[in-house]
Amino acid sequence: MSAVSSHSPRWTRRKEARPGELLEAALELFVERGFASTRLDEVAARAGVSKGTLYLYFASKEDLFKAVVRQNIVPLIEAFERDVAASQAASPDLLREFFDAWWTRFGGTKLAGIAKLVVGEAGNFPELAQFFQQEVVSRNLQLLRSIIERGIAREEFAPVDLDACVNLWISPLVMRAIWEHSIGPCCPSGTVVPVERFLEAHLRSILSMLAVRAAATRAHHPTACPWQPPAGGLG
Repeated sequence: MSAVSSHSPRWTRRKEARPGELLEAALELFVERGFASTRLDEVAARAGVSKGTLYLYFASKEDLFKAVVRQNIVPLIEAFERDVAASQAASPDLLREFFDAWWTRFGGTKLAGIAKLVVGEAGNFPELAQFFQQEVVSRNLQLLRSIIERGIAREEFAPVDLDACVNLWISPLVMRAIWEHSIGPCCPSGTVVPVERFLEAHLRSILSMLAVRAAATRAHHPTACPWQPPAGGLG
């Protein structure tokens, strides 16, 4: 009985570890080869299990991809959301923390290869693109928006067109992350601006636009309202 007990926990741990090992193998292969070129038997082989075992956990490659995103990327966003909600920092500092964390936890890691995959293969796999938009892109935009709204409410930021600005300000980070997994490695050494300088220049540009002018505006125009886009939109 004691011999069986000594082996049982090891077997249980191994079985419970399989989904995580499959997801790690899938993440590596999706980043290396893209979605269309990744085969499930290759994922299973890299994880050290049979293809039949993989199907015990994931019904299809699409389900496997969604699980990779939910396991590796969605928890990062949830952590960002908790950090922002609990932060007592000034809004400019919180904005810096957001961009720094976005890069160190996502943009500068292999996870950004998933964004490259989605952009490159969206036309052939629109359902996966829609899934990524809902689970990742929309939540990132909303998180950035919440920081800007917080700063405006506390009069640390000037009012801006939030819908336009959050898209404008996240786009360069996504582009740089995709660049790192595509063109960047092909560029001669020294021709690409270091990411630290890139992030600093981007943040300074944003903070310059958000510089508080509200107090001066109210002093000259006490009834002035926050900026709003025209009724017919911006186009």
